[in-house]
Amino acid sequence: MLPYAAYLRVYEPLSAFSEQDRLRWNAYAQNPRRPRRAGALEVEHEEAVRRLLRVPPVPAPAAESHNAYLRRVDGVLYVCPWQSRLRSWLAFASFRGSLPTKLANRFVPAPVAEATADEFDAFKRGEPSLRMHIMTSTWHVPTPWFVPFDSAERWLVLRGEQPEAGTGVTMAPARNMLYVTSMAQARKRVARALVVIRRHVGDIDTLTDVEEVGRWLEEFHPHSLVELDYGGIVHLMDDETLQADQSVAELAAALTGLDNGQEELAFAMYQRVILRWRSVQSLESAN
Repeated sequence: MLPYAAYLRVYEPLSAFSEQDRLRWNAYAQNPRRPRRAGALEVEHEEAVRRLLRVPPVPAPAAESHNAYLRRVDGVLYVCPWQSRLRSWLAFASFRGSLPTKLANRFVPAPVAEATADEFDAFKRGEPSLRMHIMTSTWHVPTPWFVPFDSAERWLVLRGEQPEAGTGVTMAPARNMLYVTSMAQARKRVARALVVIRRHVGDIDTLTDVEEVGRWLEEFHPHSLVELDYGGIVHLMDDETLQADQSVAELAAALTGLDNGQEELAFAMYQRVILRWRSVQSLESAN
C-alpha cells in the first residue's frame, strides 16, 4: 500500500540540464534496470521505510538519488529527478518544526536530528538553489494544484485498464489518476486565476497559495511538462469516486463564474471541490 500522498511534478527537457547531467540522464533512460513508472513510487517508499526502520533511524539518505521519473514525448526526453535527499531534508525540517521538541525526539533522537540538520546546513552553504522538481501533499490534493490543468488533460486508469495512447506513459500503476500539461499552459492558467482572484476574491490565503504554485513553476525551463499525480490518494477513493472527481473542471468553472459575475455558480463549484477534499482529508484522523 502506497503512502496516502499526492505529487506535483515538473519534467524538464534533457536540454535544460548541464552537459554532464544530459549524458547521465540519457544513459539512465537506456538502463533496463532502472525503476519503471509502474513501480517507481513503491521503490521510493521502500527506500524511505528501510531508512526509518534502522536503529537509530536515518531521516535522509547519505547521498542524492540517482533515479528520476521519465517521459518521452515526440522524441524528446523529459526528466523529473527524484531528489530524495533534498526532499527528505526539507520534509524532516518541516516535521521537526511542527512538533514540540520532546515529542519530535521520540521519533528521531536529538543527536541524529542535530546531525541531519548540520548536514543540511552544510549542503545549503554550497548550493545556491533548493529547487525541487516534486512537491508532495499527504492525505489530500491542495486546491491550488488543480489550477494549472484542464479537464481534458485528465488520465484515469482503473484496475485492469491499459494506459491511453498519446499520454507519453508506457507503464503505469494499475490504478492511478494523472493530469499532464505543458509548462506554457500551466503558467497561463495560473496567471489567469491570479487575475480573477485578485479582482473578485478578498481571501489573502487563497491568493498566496496560488501565487506560490506560480512562483514554483517559474523556476523551471519554459518547455517543461507539469504533472499532477494522485499517487496513493487513489487508495482512499473507490472507482466510482475517482470517476466522479472533476476537481480541475469544477475549479475552472468556479473561476470562470467569478469572472463572468455568476457568483452562485462559482460558489457552488468551489464548494464541491472543497467538500470533496475535506471528506478525504478527514480520513487522516479516522480510526
